[in-house]
Amino acid sequence: MLYYENKAQKDGFKFVVGVDEAGRGPLAGPVVASAVYLKTKRFKNRIDDSKKLSSLQRQKAFREIIEKSFFGLGVVSESAIDEINILEATRLAMQKALLDLFSQLAKSHKIAKSKFRKSVCALIDGSPLFLDVPCATRNIVKGDSKSLSIACASIVAKVTRDRMMETIDRFFPQYGFSKHKGYGTKAHVKAIEKFGPSVFHRKTFFPVRCLAIK
Repeated sequence: MLYYENKAQKDGFKFVVGVDEAGRGPLAGPVVASAVYLKTKRFKNRIDDSKKLSSLQRQKAFREIIEKSFFGLGVVSESAIDEINILEATRLAMQKALLDLFSQLAKSHKIAKSKFRKSVCALIDGSPLFLDVPCATRNIVKGDSKSLSIACASIVAKVTRDRMMETIDRFFPQYGFSKHKGYGTKAHVKAIEKFGPSVFHRKTFFPVRCLAIK
C-alpha cells in the first residue's frame, strides 16, 4: 500500500500525507476528516480501509497510528452540513484537517509555510475536490484500500467520529447513536419517527427532512 507514497517521494515531495473522512452518509452527527503524516511505515496492527476492520481492530490500529504519526482533525457540524451541503462540508473538513496537521509539521520540522507547496503532497481519498490548502494534492479513488497513509487517515477519522457519536448517545440514548453511529438503520429511522429529530440530526437529509415537518 505504498505505491502512491513512493511515487510522490520520487517526484520530490519530502512529506506525503493521507487524507480521508468519515460520516458523509449518516442522518446525524458531524462529518470528520483526518490528515495523517506517518513517521514510520511499519505497523504491528492491520492497517486497511476502516470499513474493512472490526471495531476492535480499528481501536488497536488507532492507538498505534497516533503513536507513529502526526495527525490533524477537521470537524464540520450537522448544522453546517445542512447549511452548506455535505459535499462542501466534506471539503471544509478536509481543509481543516490538513491545516491542523500543517501547524504541527511547521513546528516539529521547522518548515516555512511558503515551502509547503513544494515539500508536501496530500493523497486524498475519493473523487477530486478543490481544497484551498498550501500543498500539492492528488486524489485516489478508493484510496483507503490503496494507500497506507489514506488508510490510516480513514481509521483516525472513523474512530474519532464514532467516539463523538458515543458521547452524543449519553445525552440522547433514545436514538441508539452508540450502535448505529447516526447511520440510517431501521431502528434509527423508527426512533426518529417516535421522538422526532434531535438537534444532532441533519434536517436536510432524507428521511429526516420529511419526519421533521410532521
